[in-house]
Amino acid sequence: MLCLLGVLLIIAAVTDLRSRIISNRLNLAVAALAPIWWVASGMPLWPDIAGQLLIAAIVFGIFAGLFSLGWMGGGDVKLLAALALWFPWQVVMSLIVLMAVLGGVVTIVTVVHHRMTRRLGQPEIPYGVAISLSALWLIWPTIF
Repeated sequence: MLCLLGVLLIIAAVTDLRSRIISNRLNLAVAALAPIWWVASGMPLWPDIAGQLLIAAIVFGIFAGLFSLGWMGGGDVKLLAALALWFPWQVVMSLIVLMAVLGGVVTIVTVVHHRMTRRLGQPEIPYGVAISLSALWLIWPTIF
């Protein structure tokens, strides 16, 4: 299951880098696979699965607020919420911190590239790259 999640994260990063879009279908696939992961992991409905749903709702609410401010894209918000279904809250916090650090690097690289190529307008930051790399970093030790 984690290998499949890894493949979906790579697809998310590549598509976001190329088109600045993370498809709803991909986000739905990440979210829909989480319940299979719960069952495979032997998670009890209460409190573990209920907790996962609460964590995902909180993450979605916070980052939807950032979306409403124009600070994040909708696909990024949905990907984060879908990933929050997979991890306990401590790992979700690590994901967010790592995502912020990598997001800063992605932002700097994007802005420098935007200026070097003398493009007009504001650069669009492919934040899905930072989200995907952060999640891959966290699942990597479990896969191998």
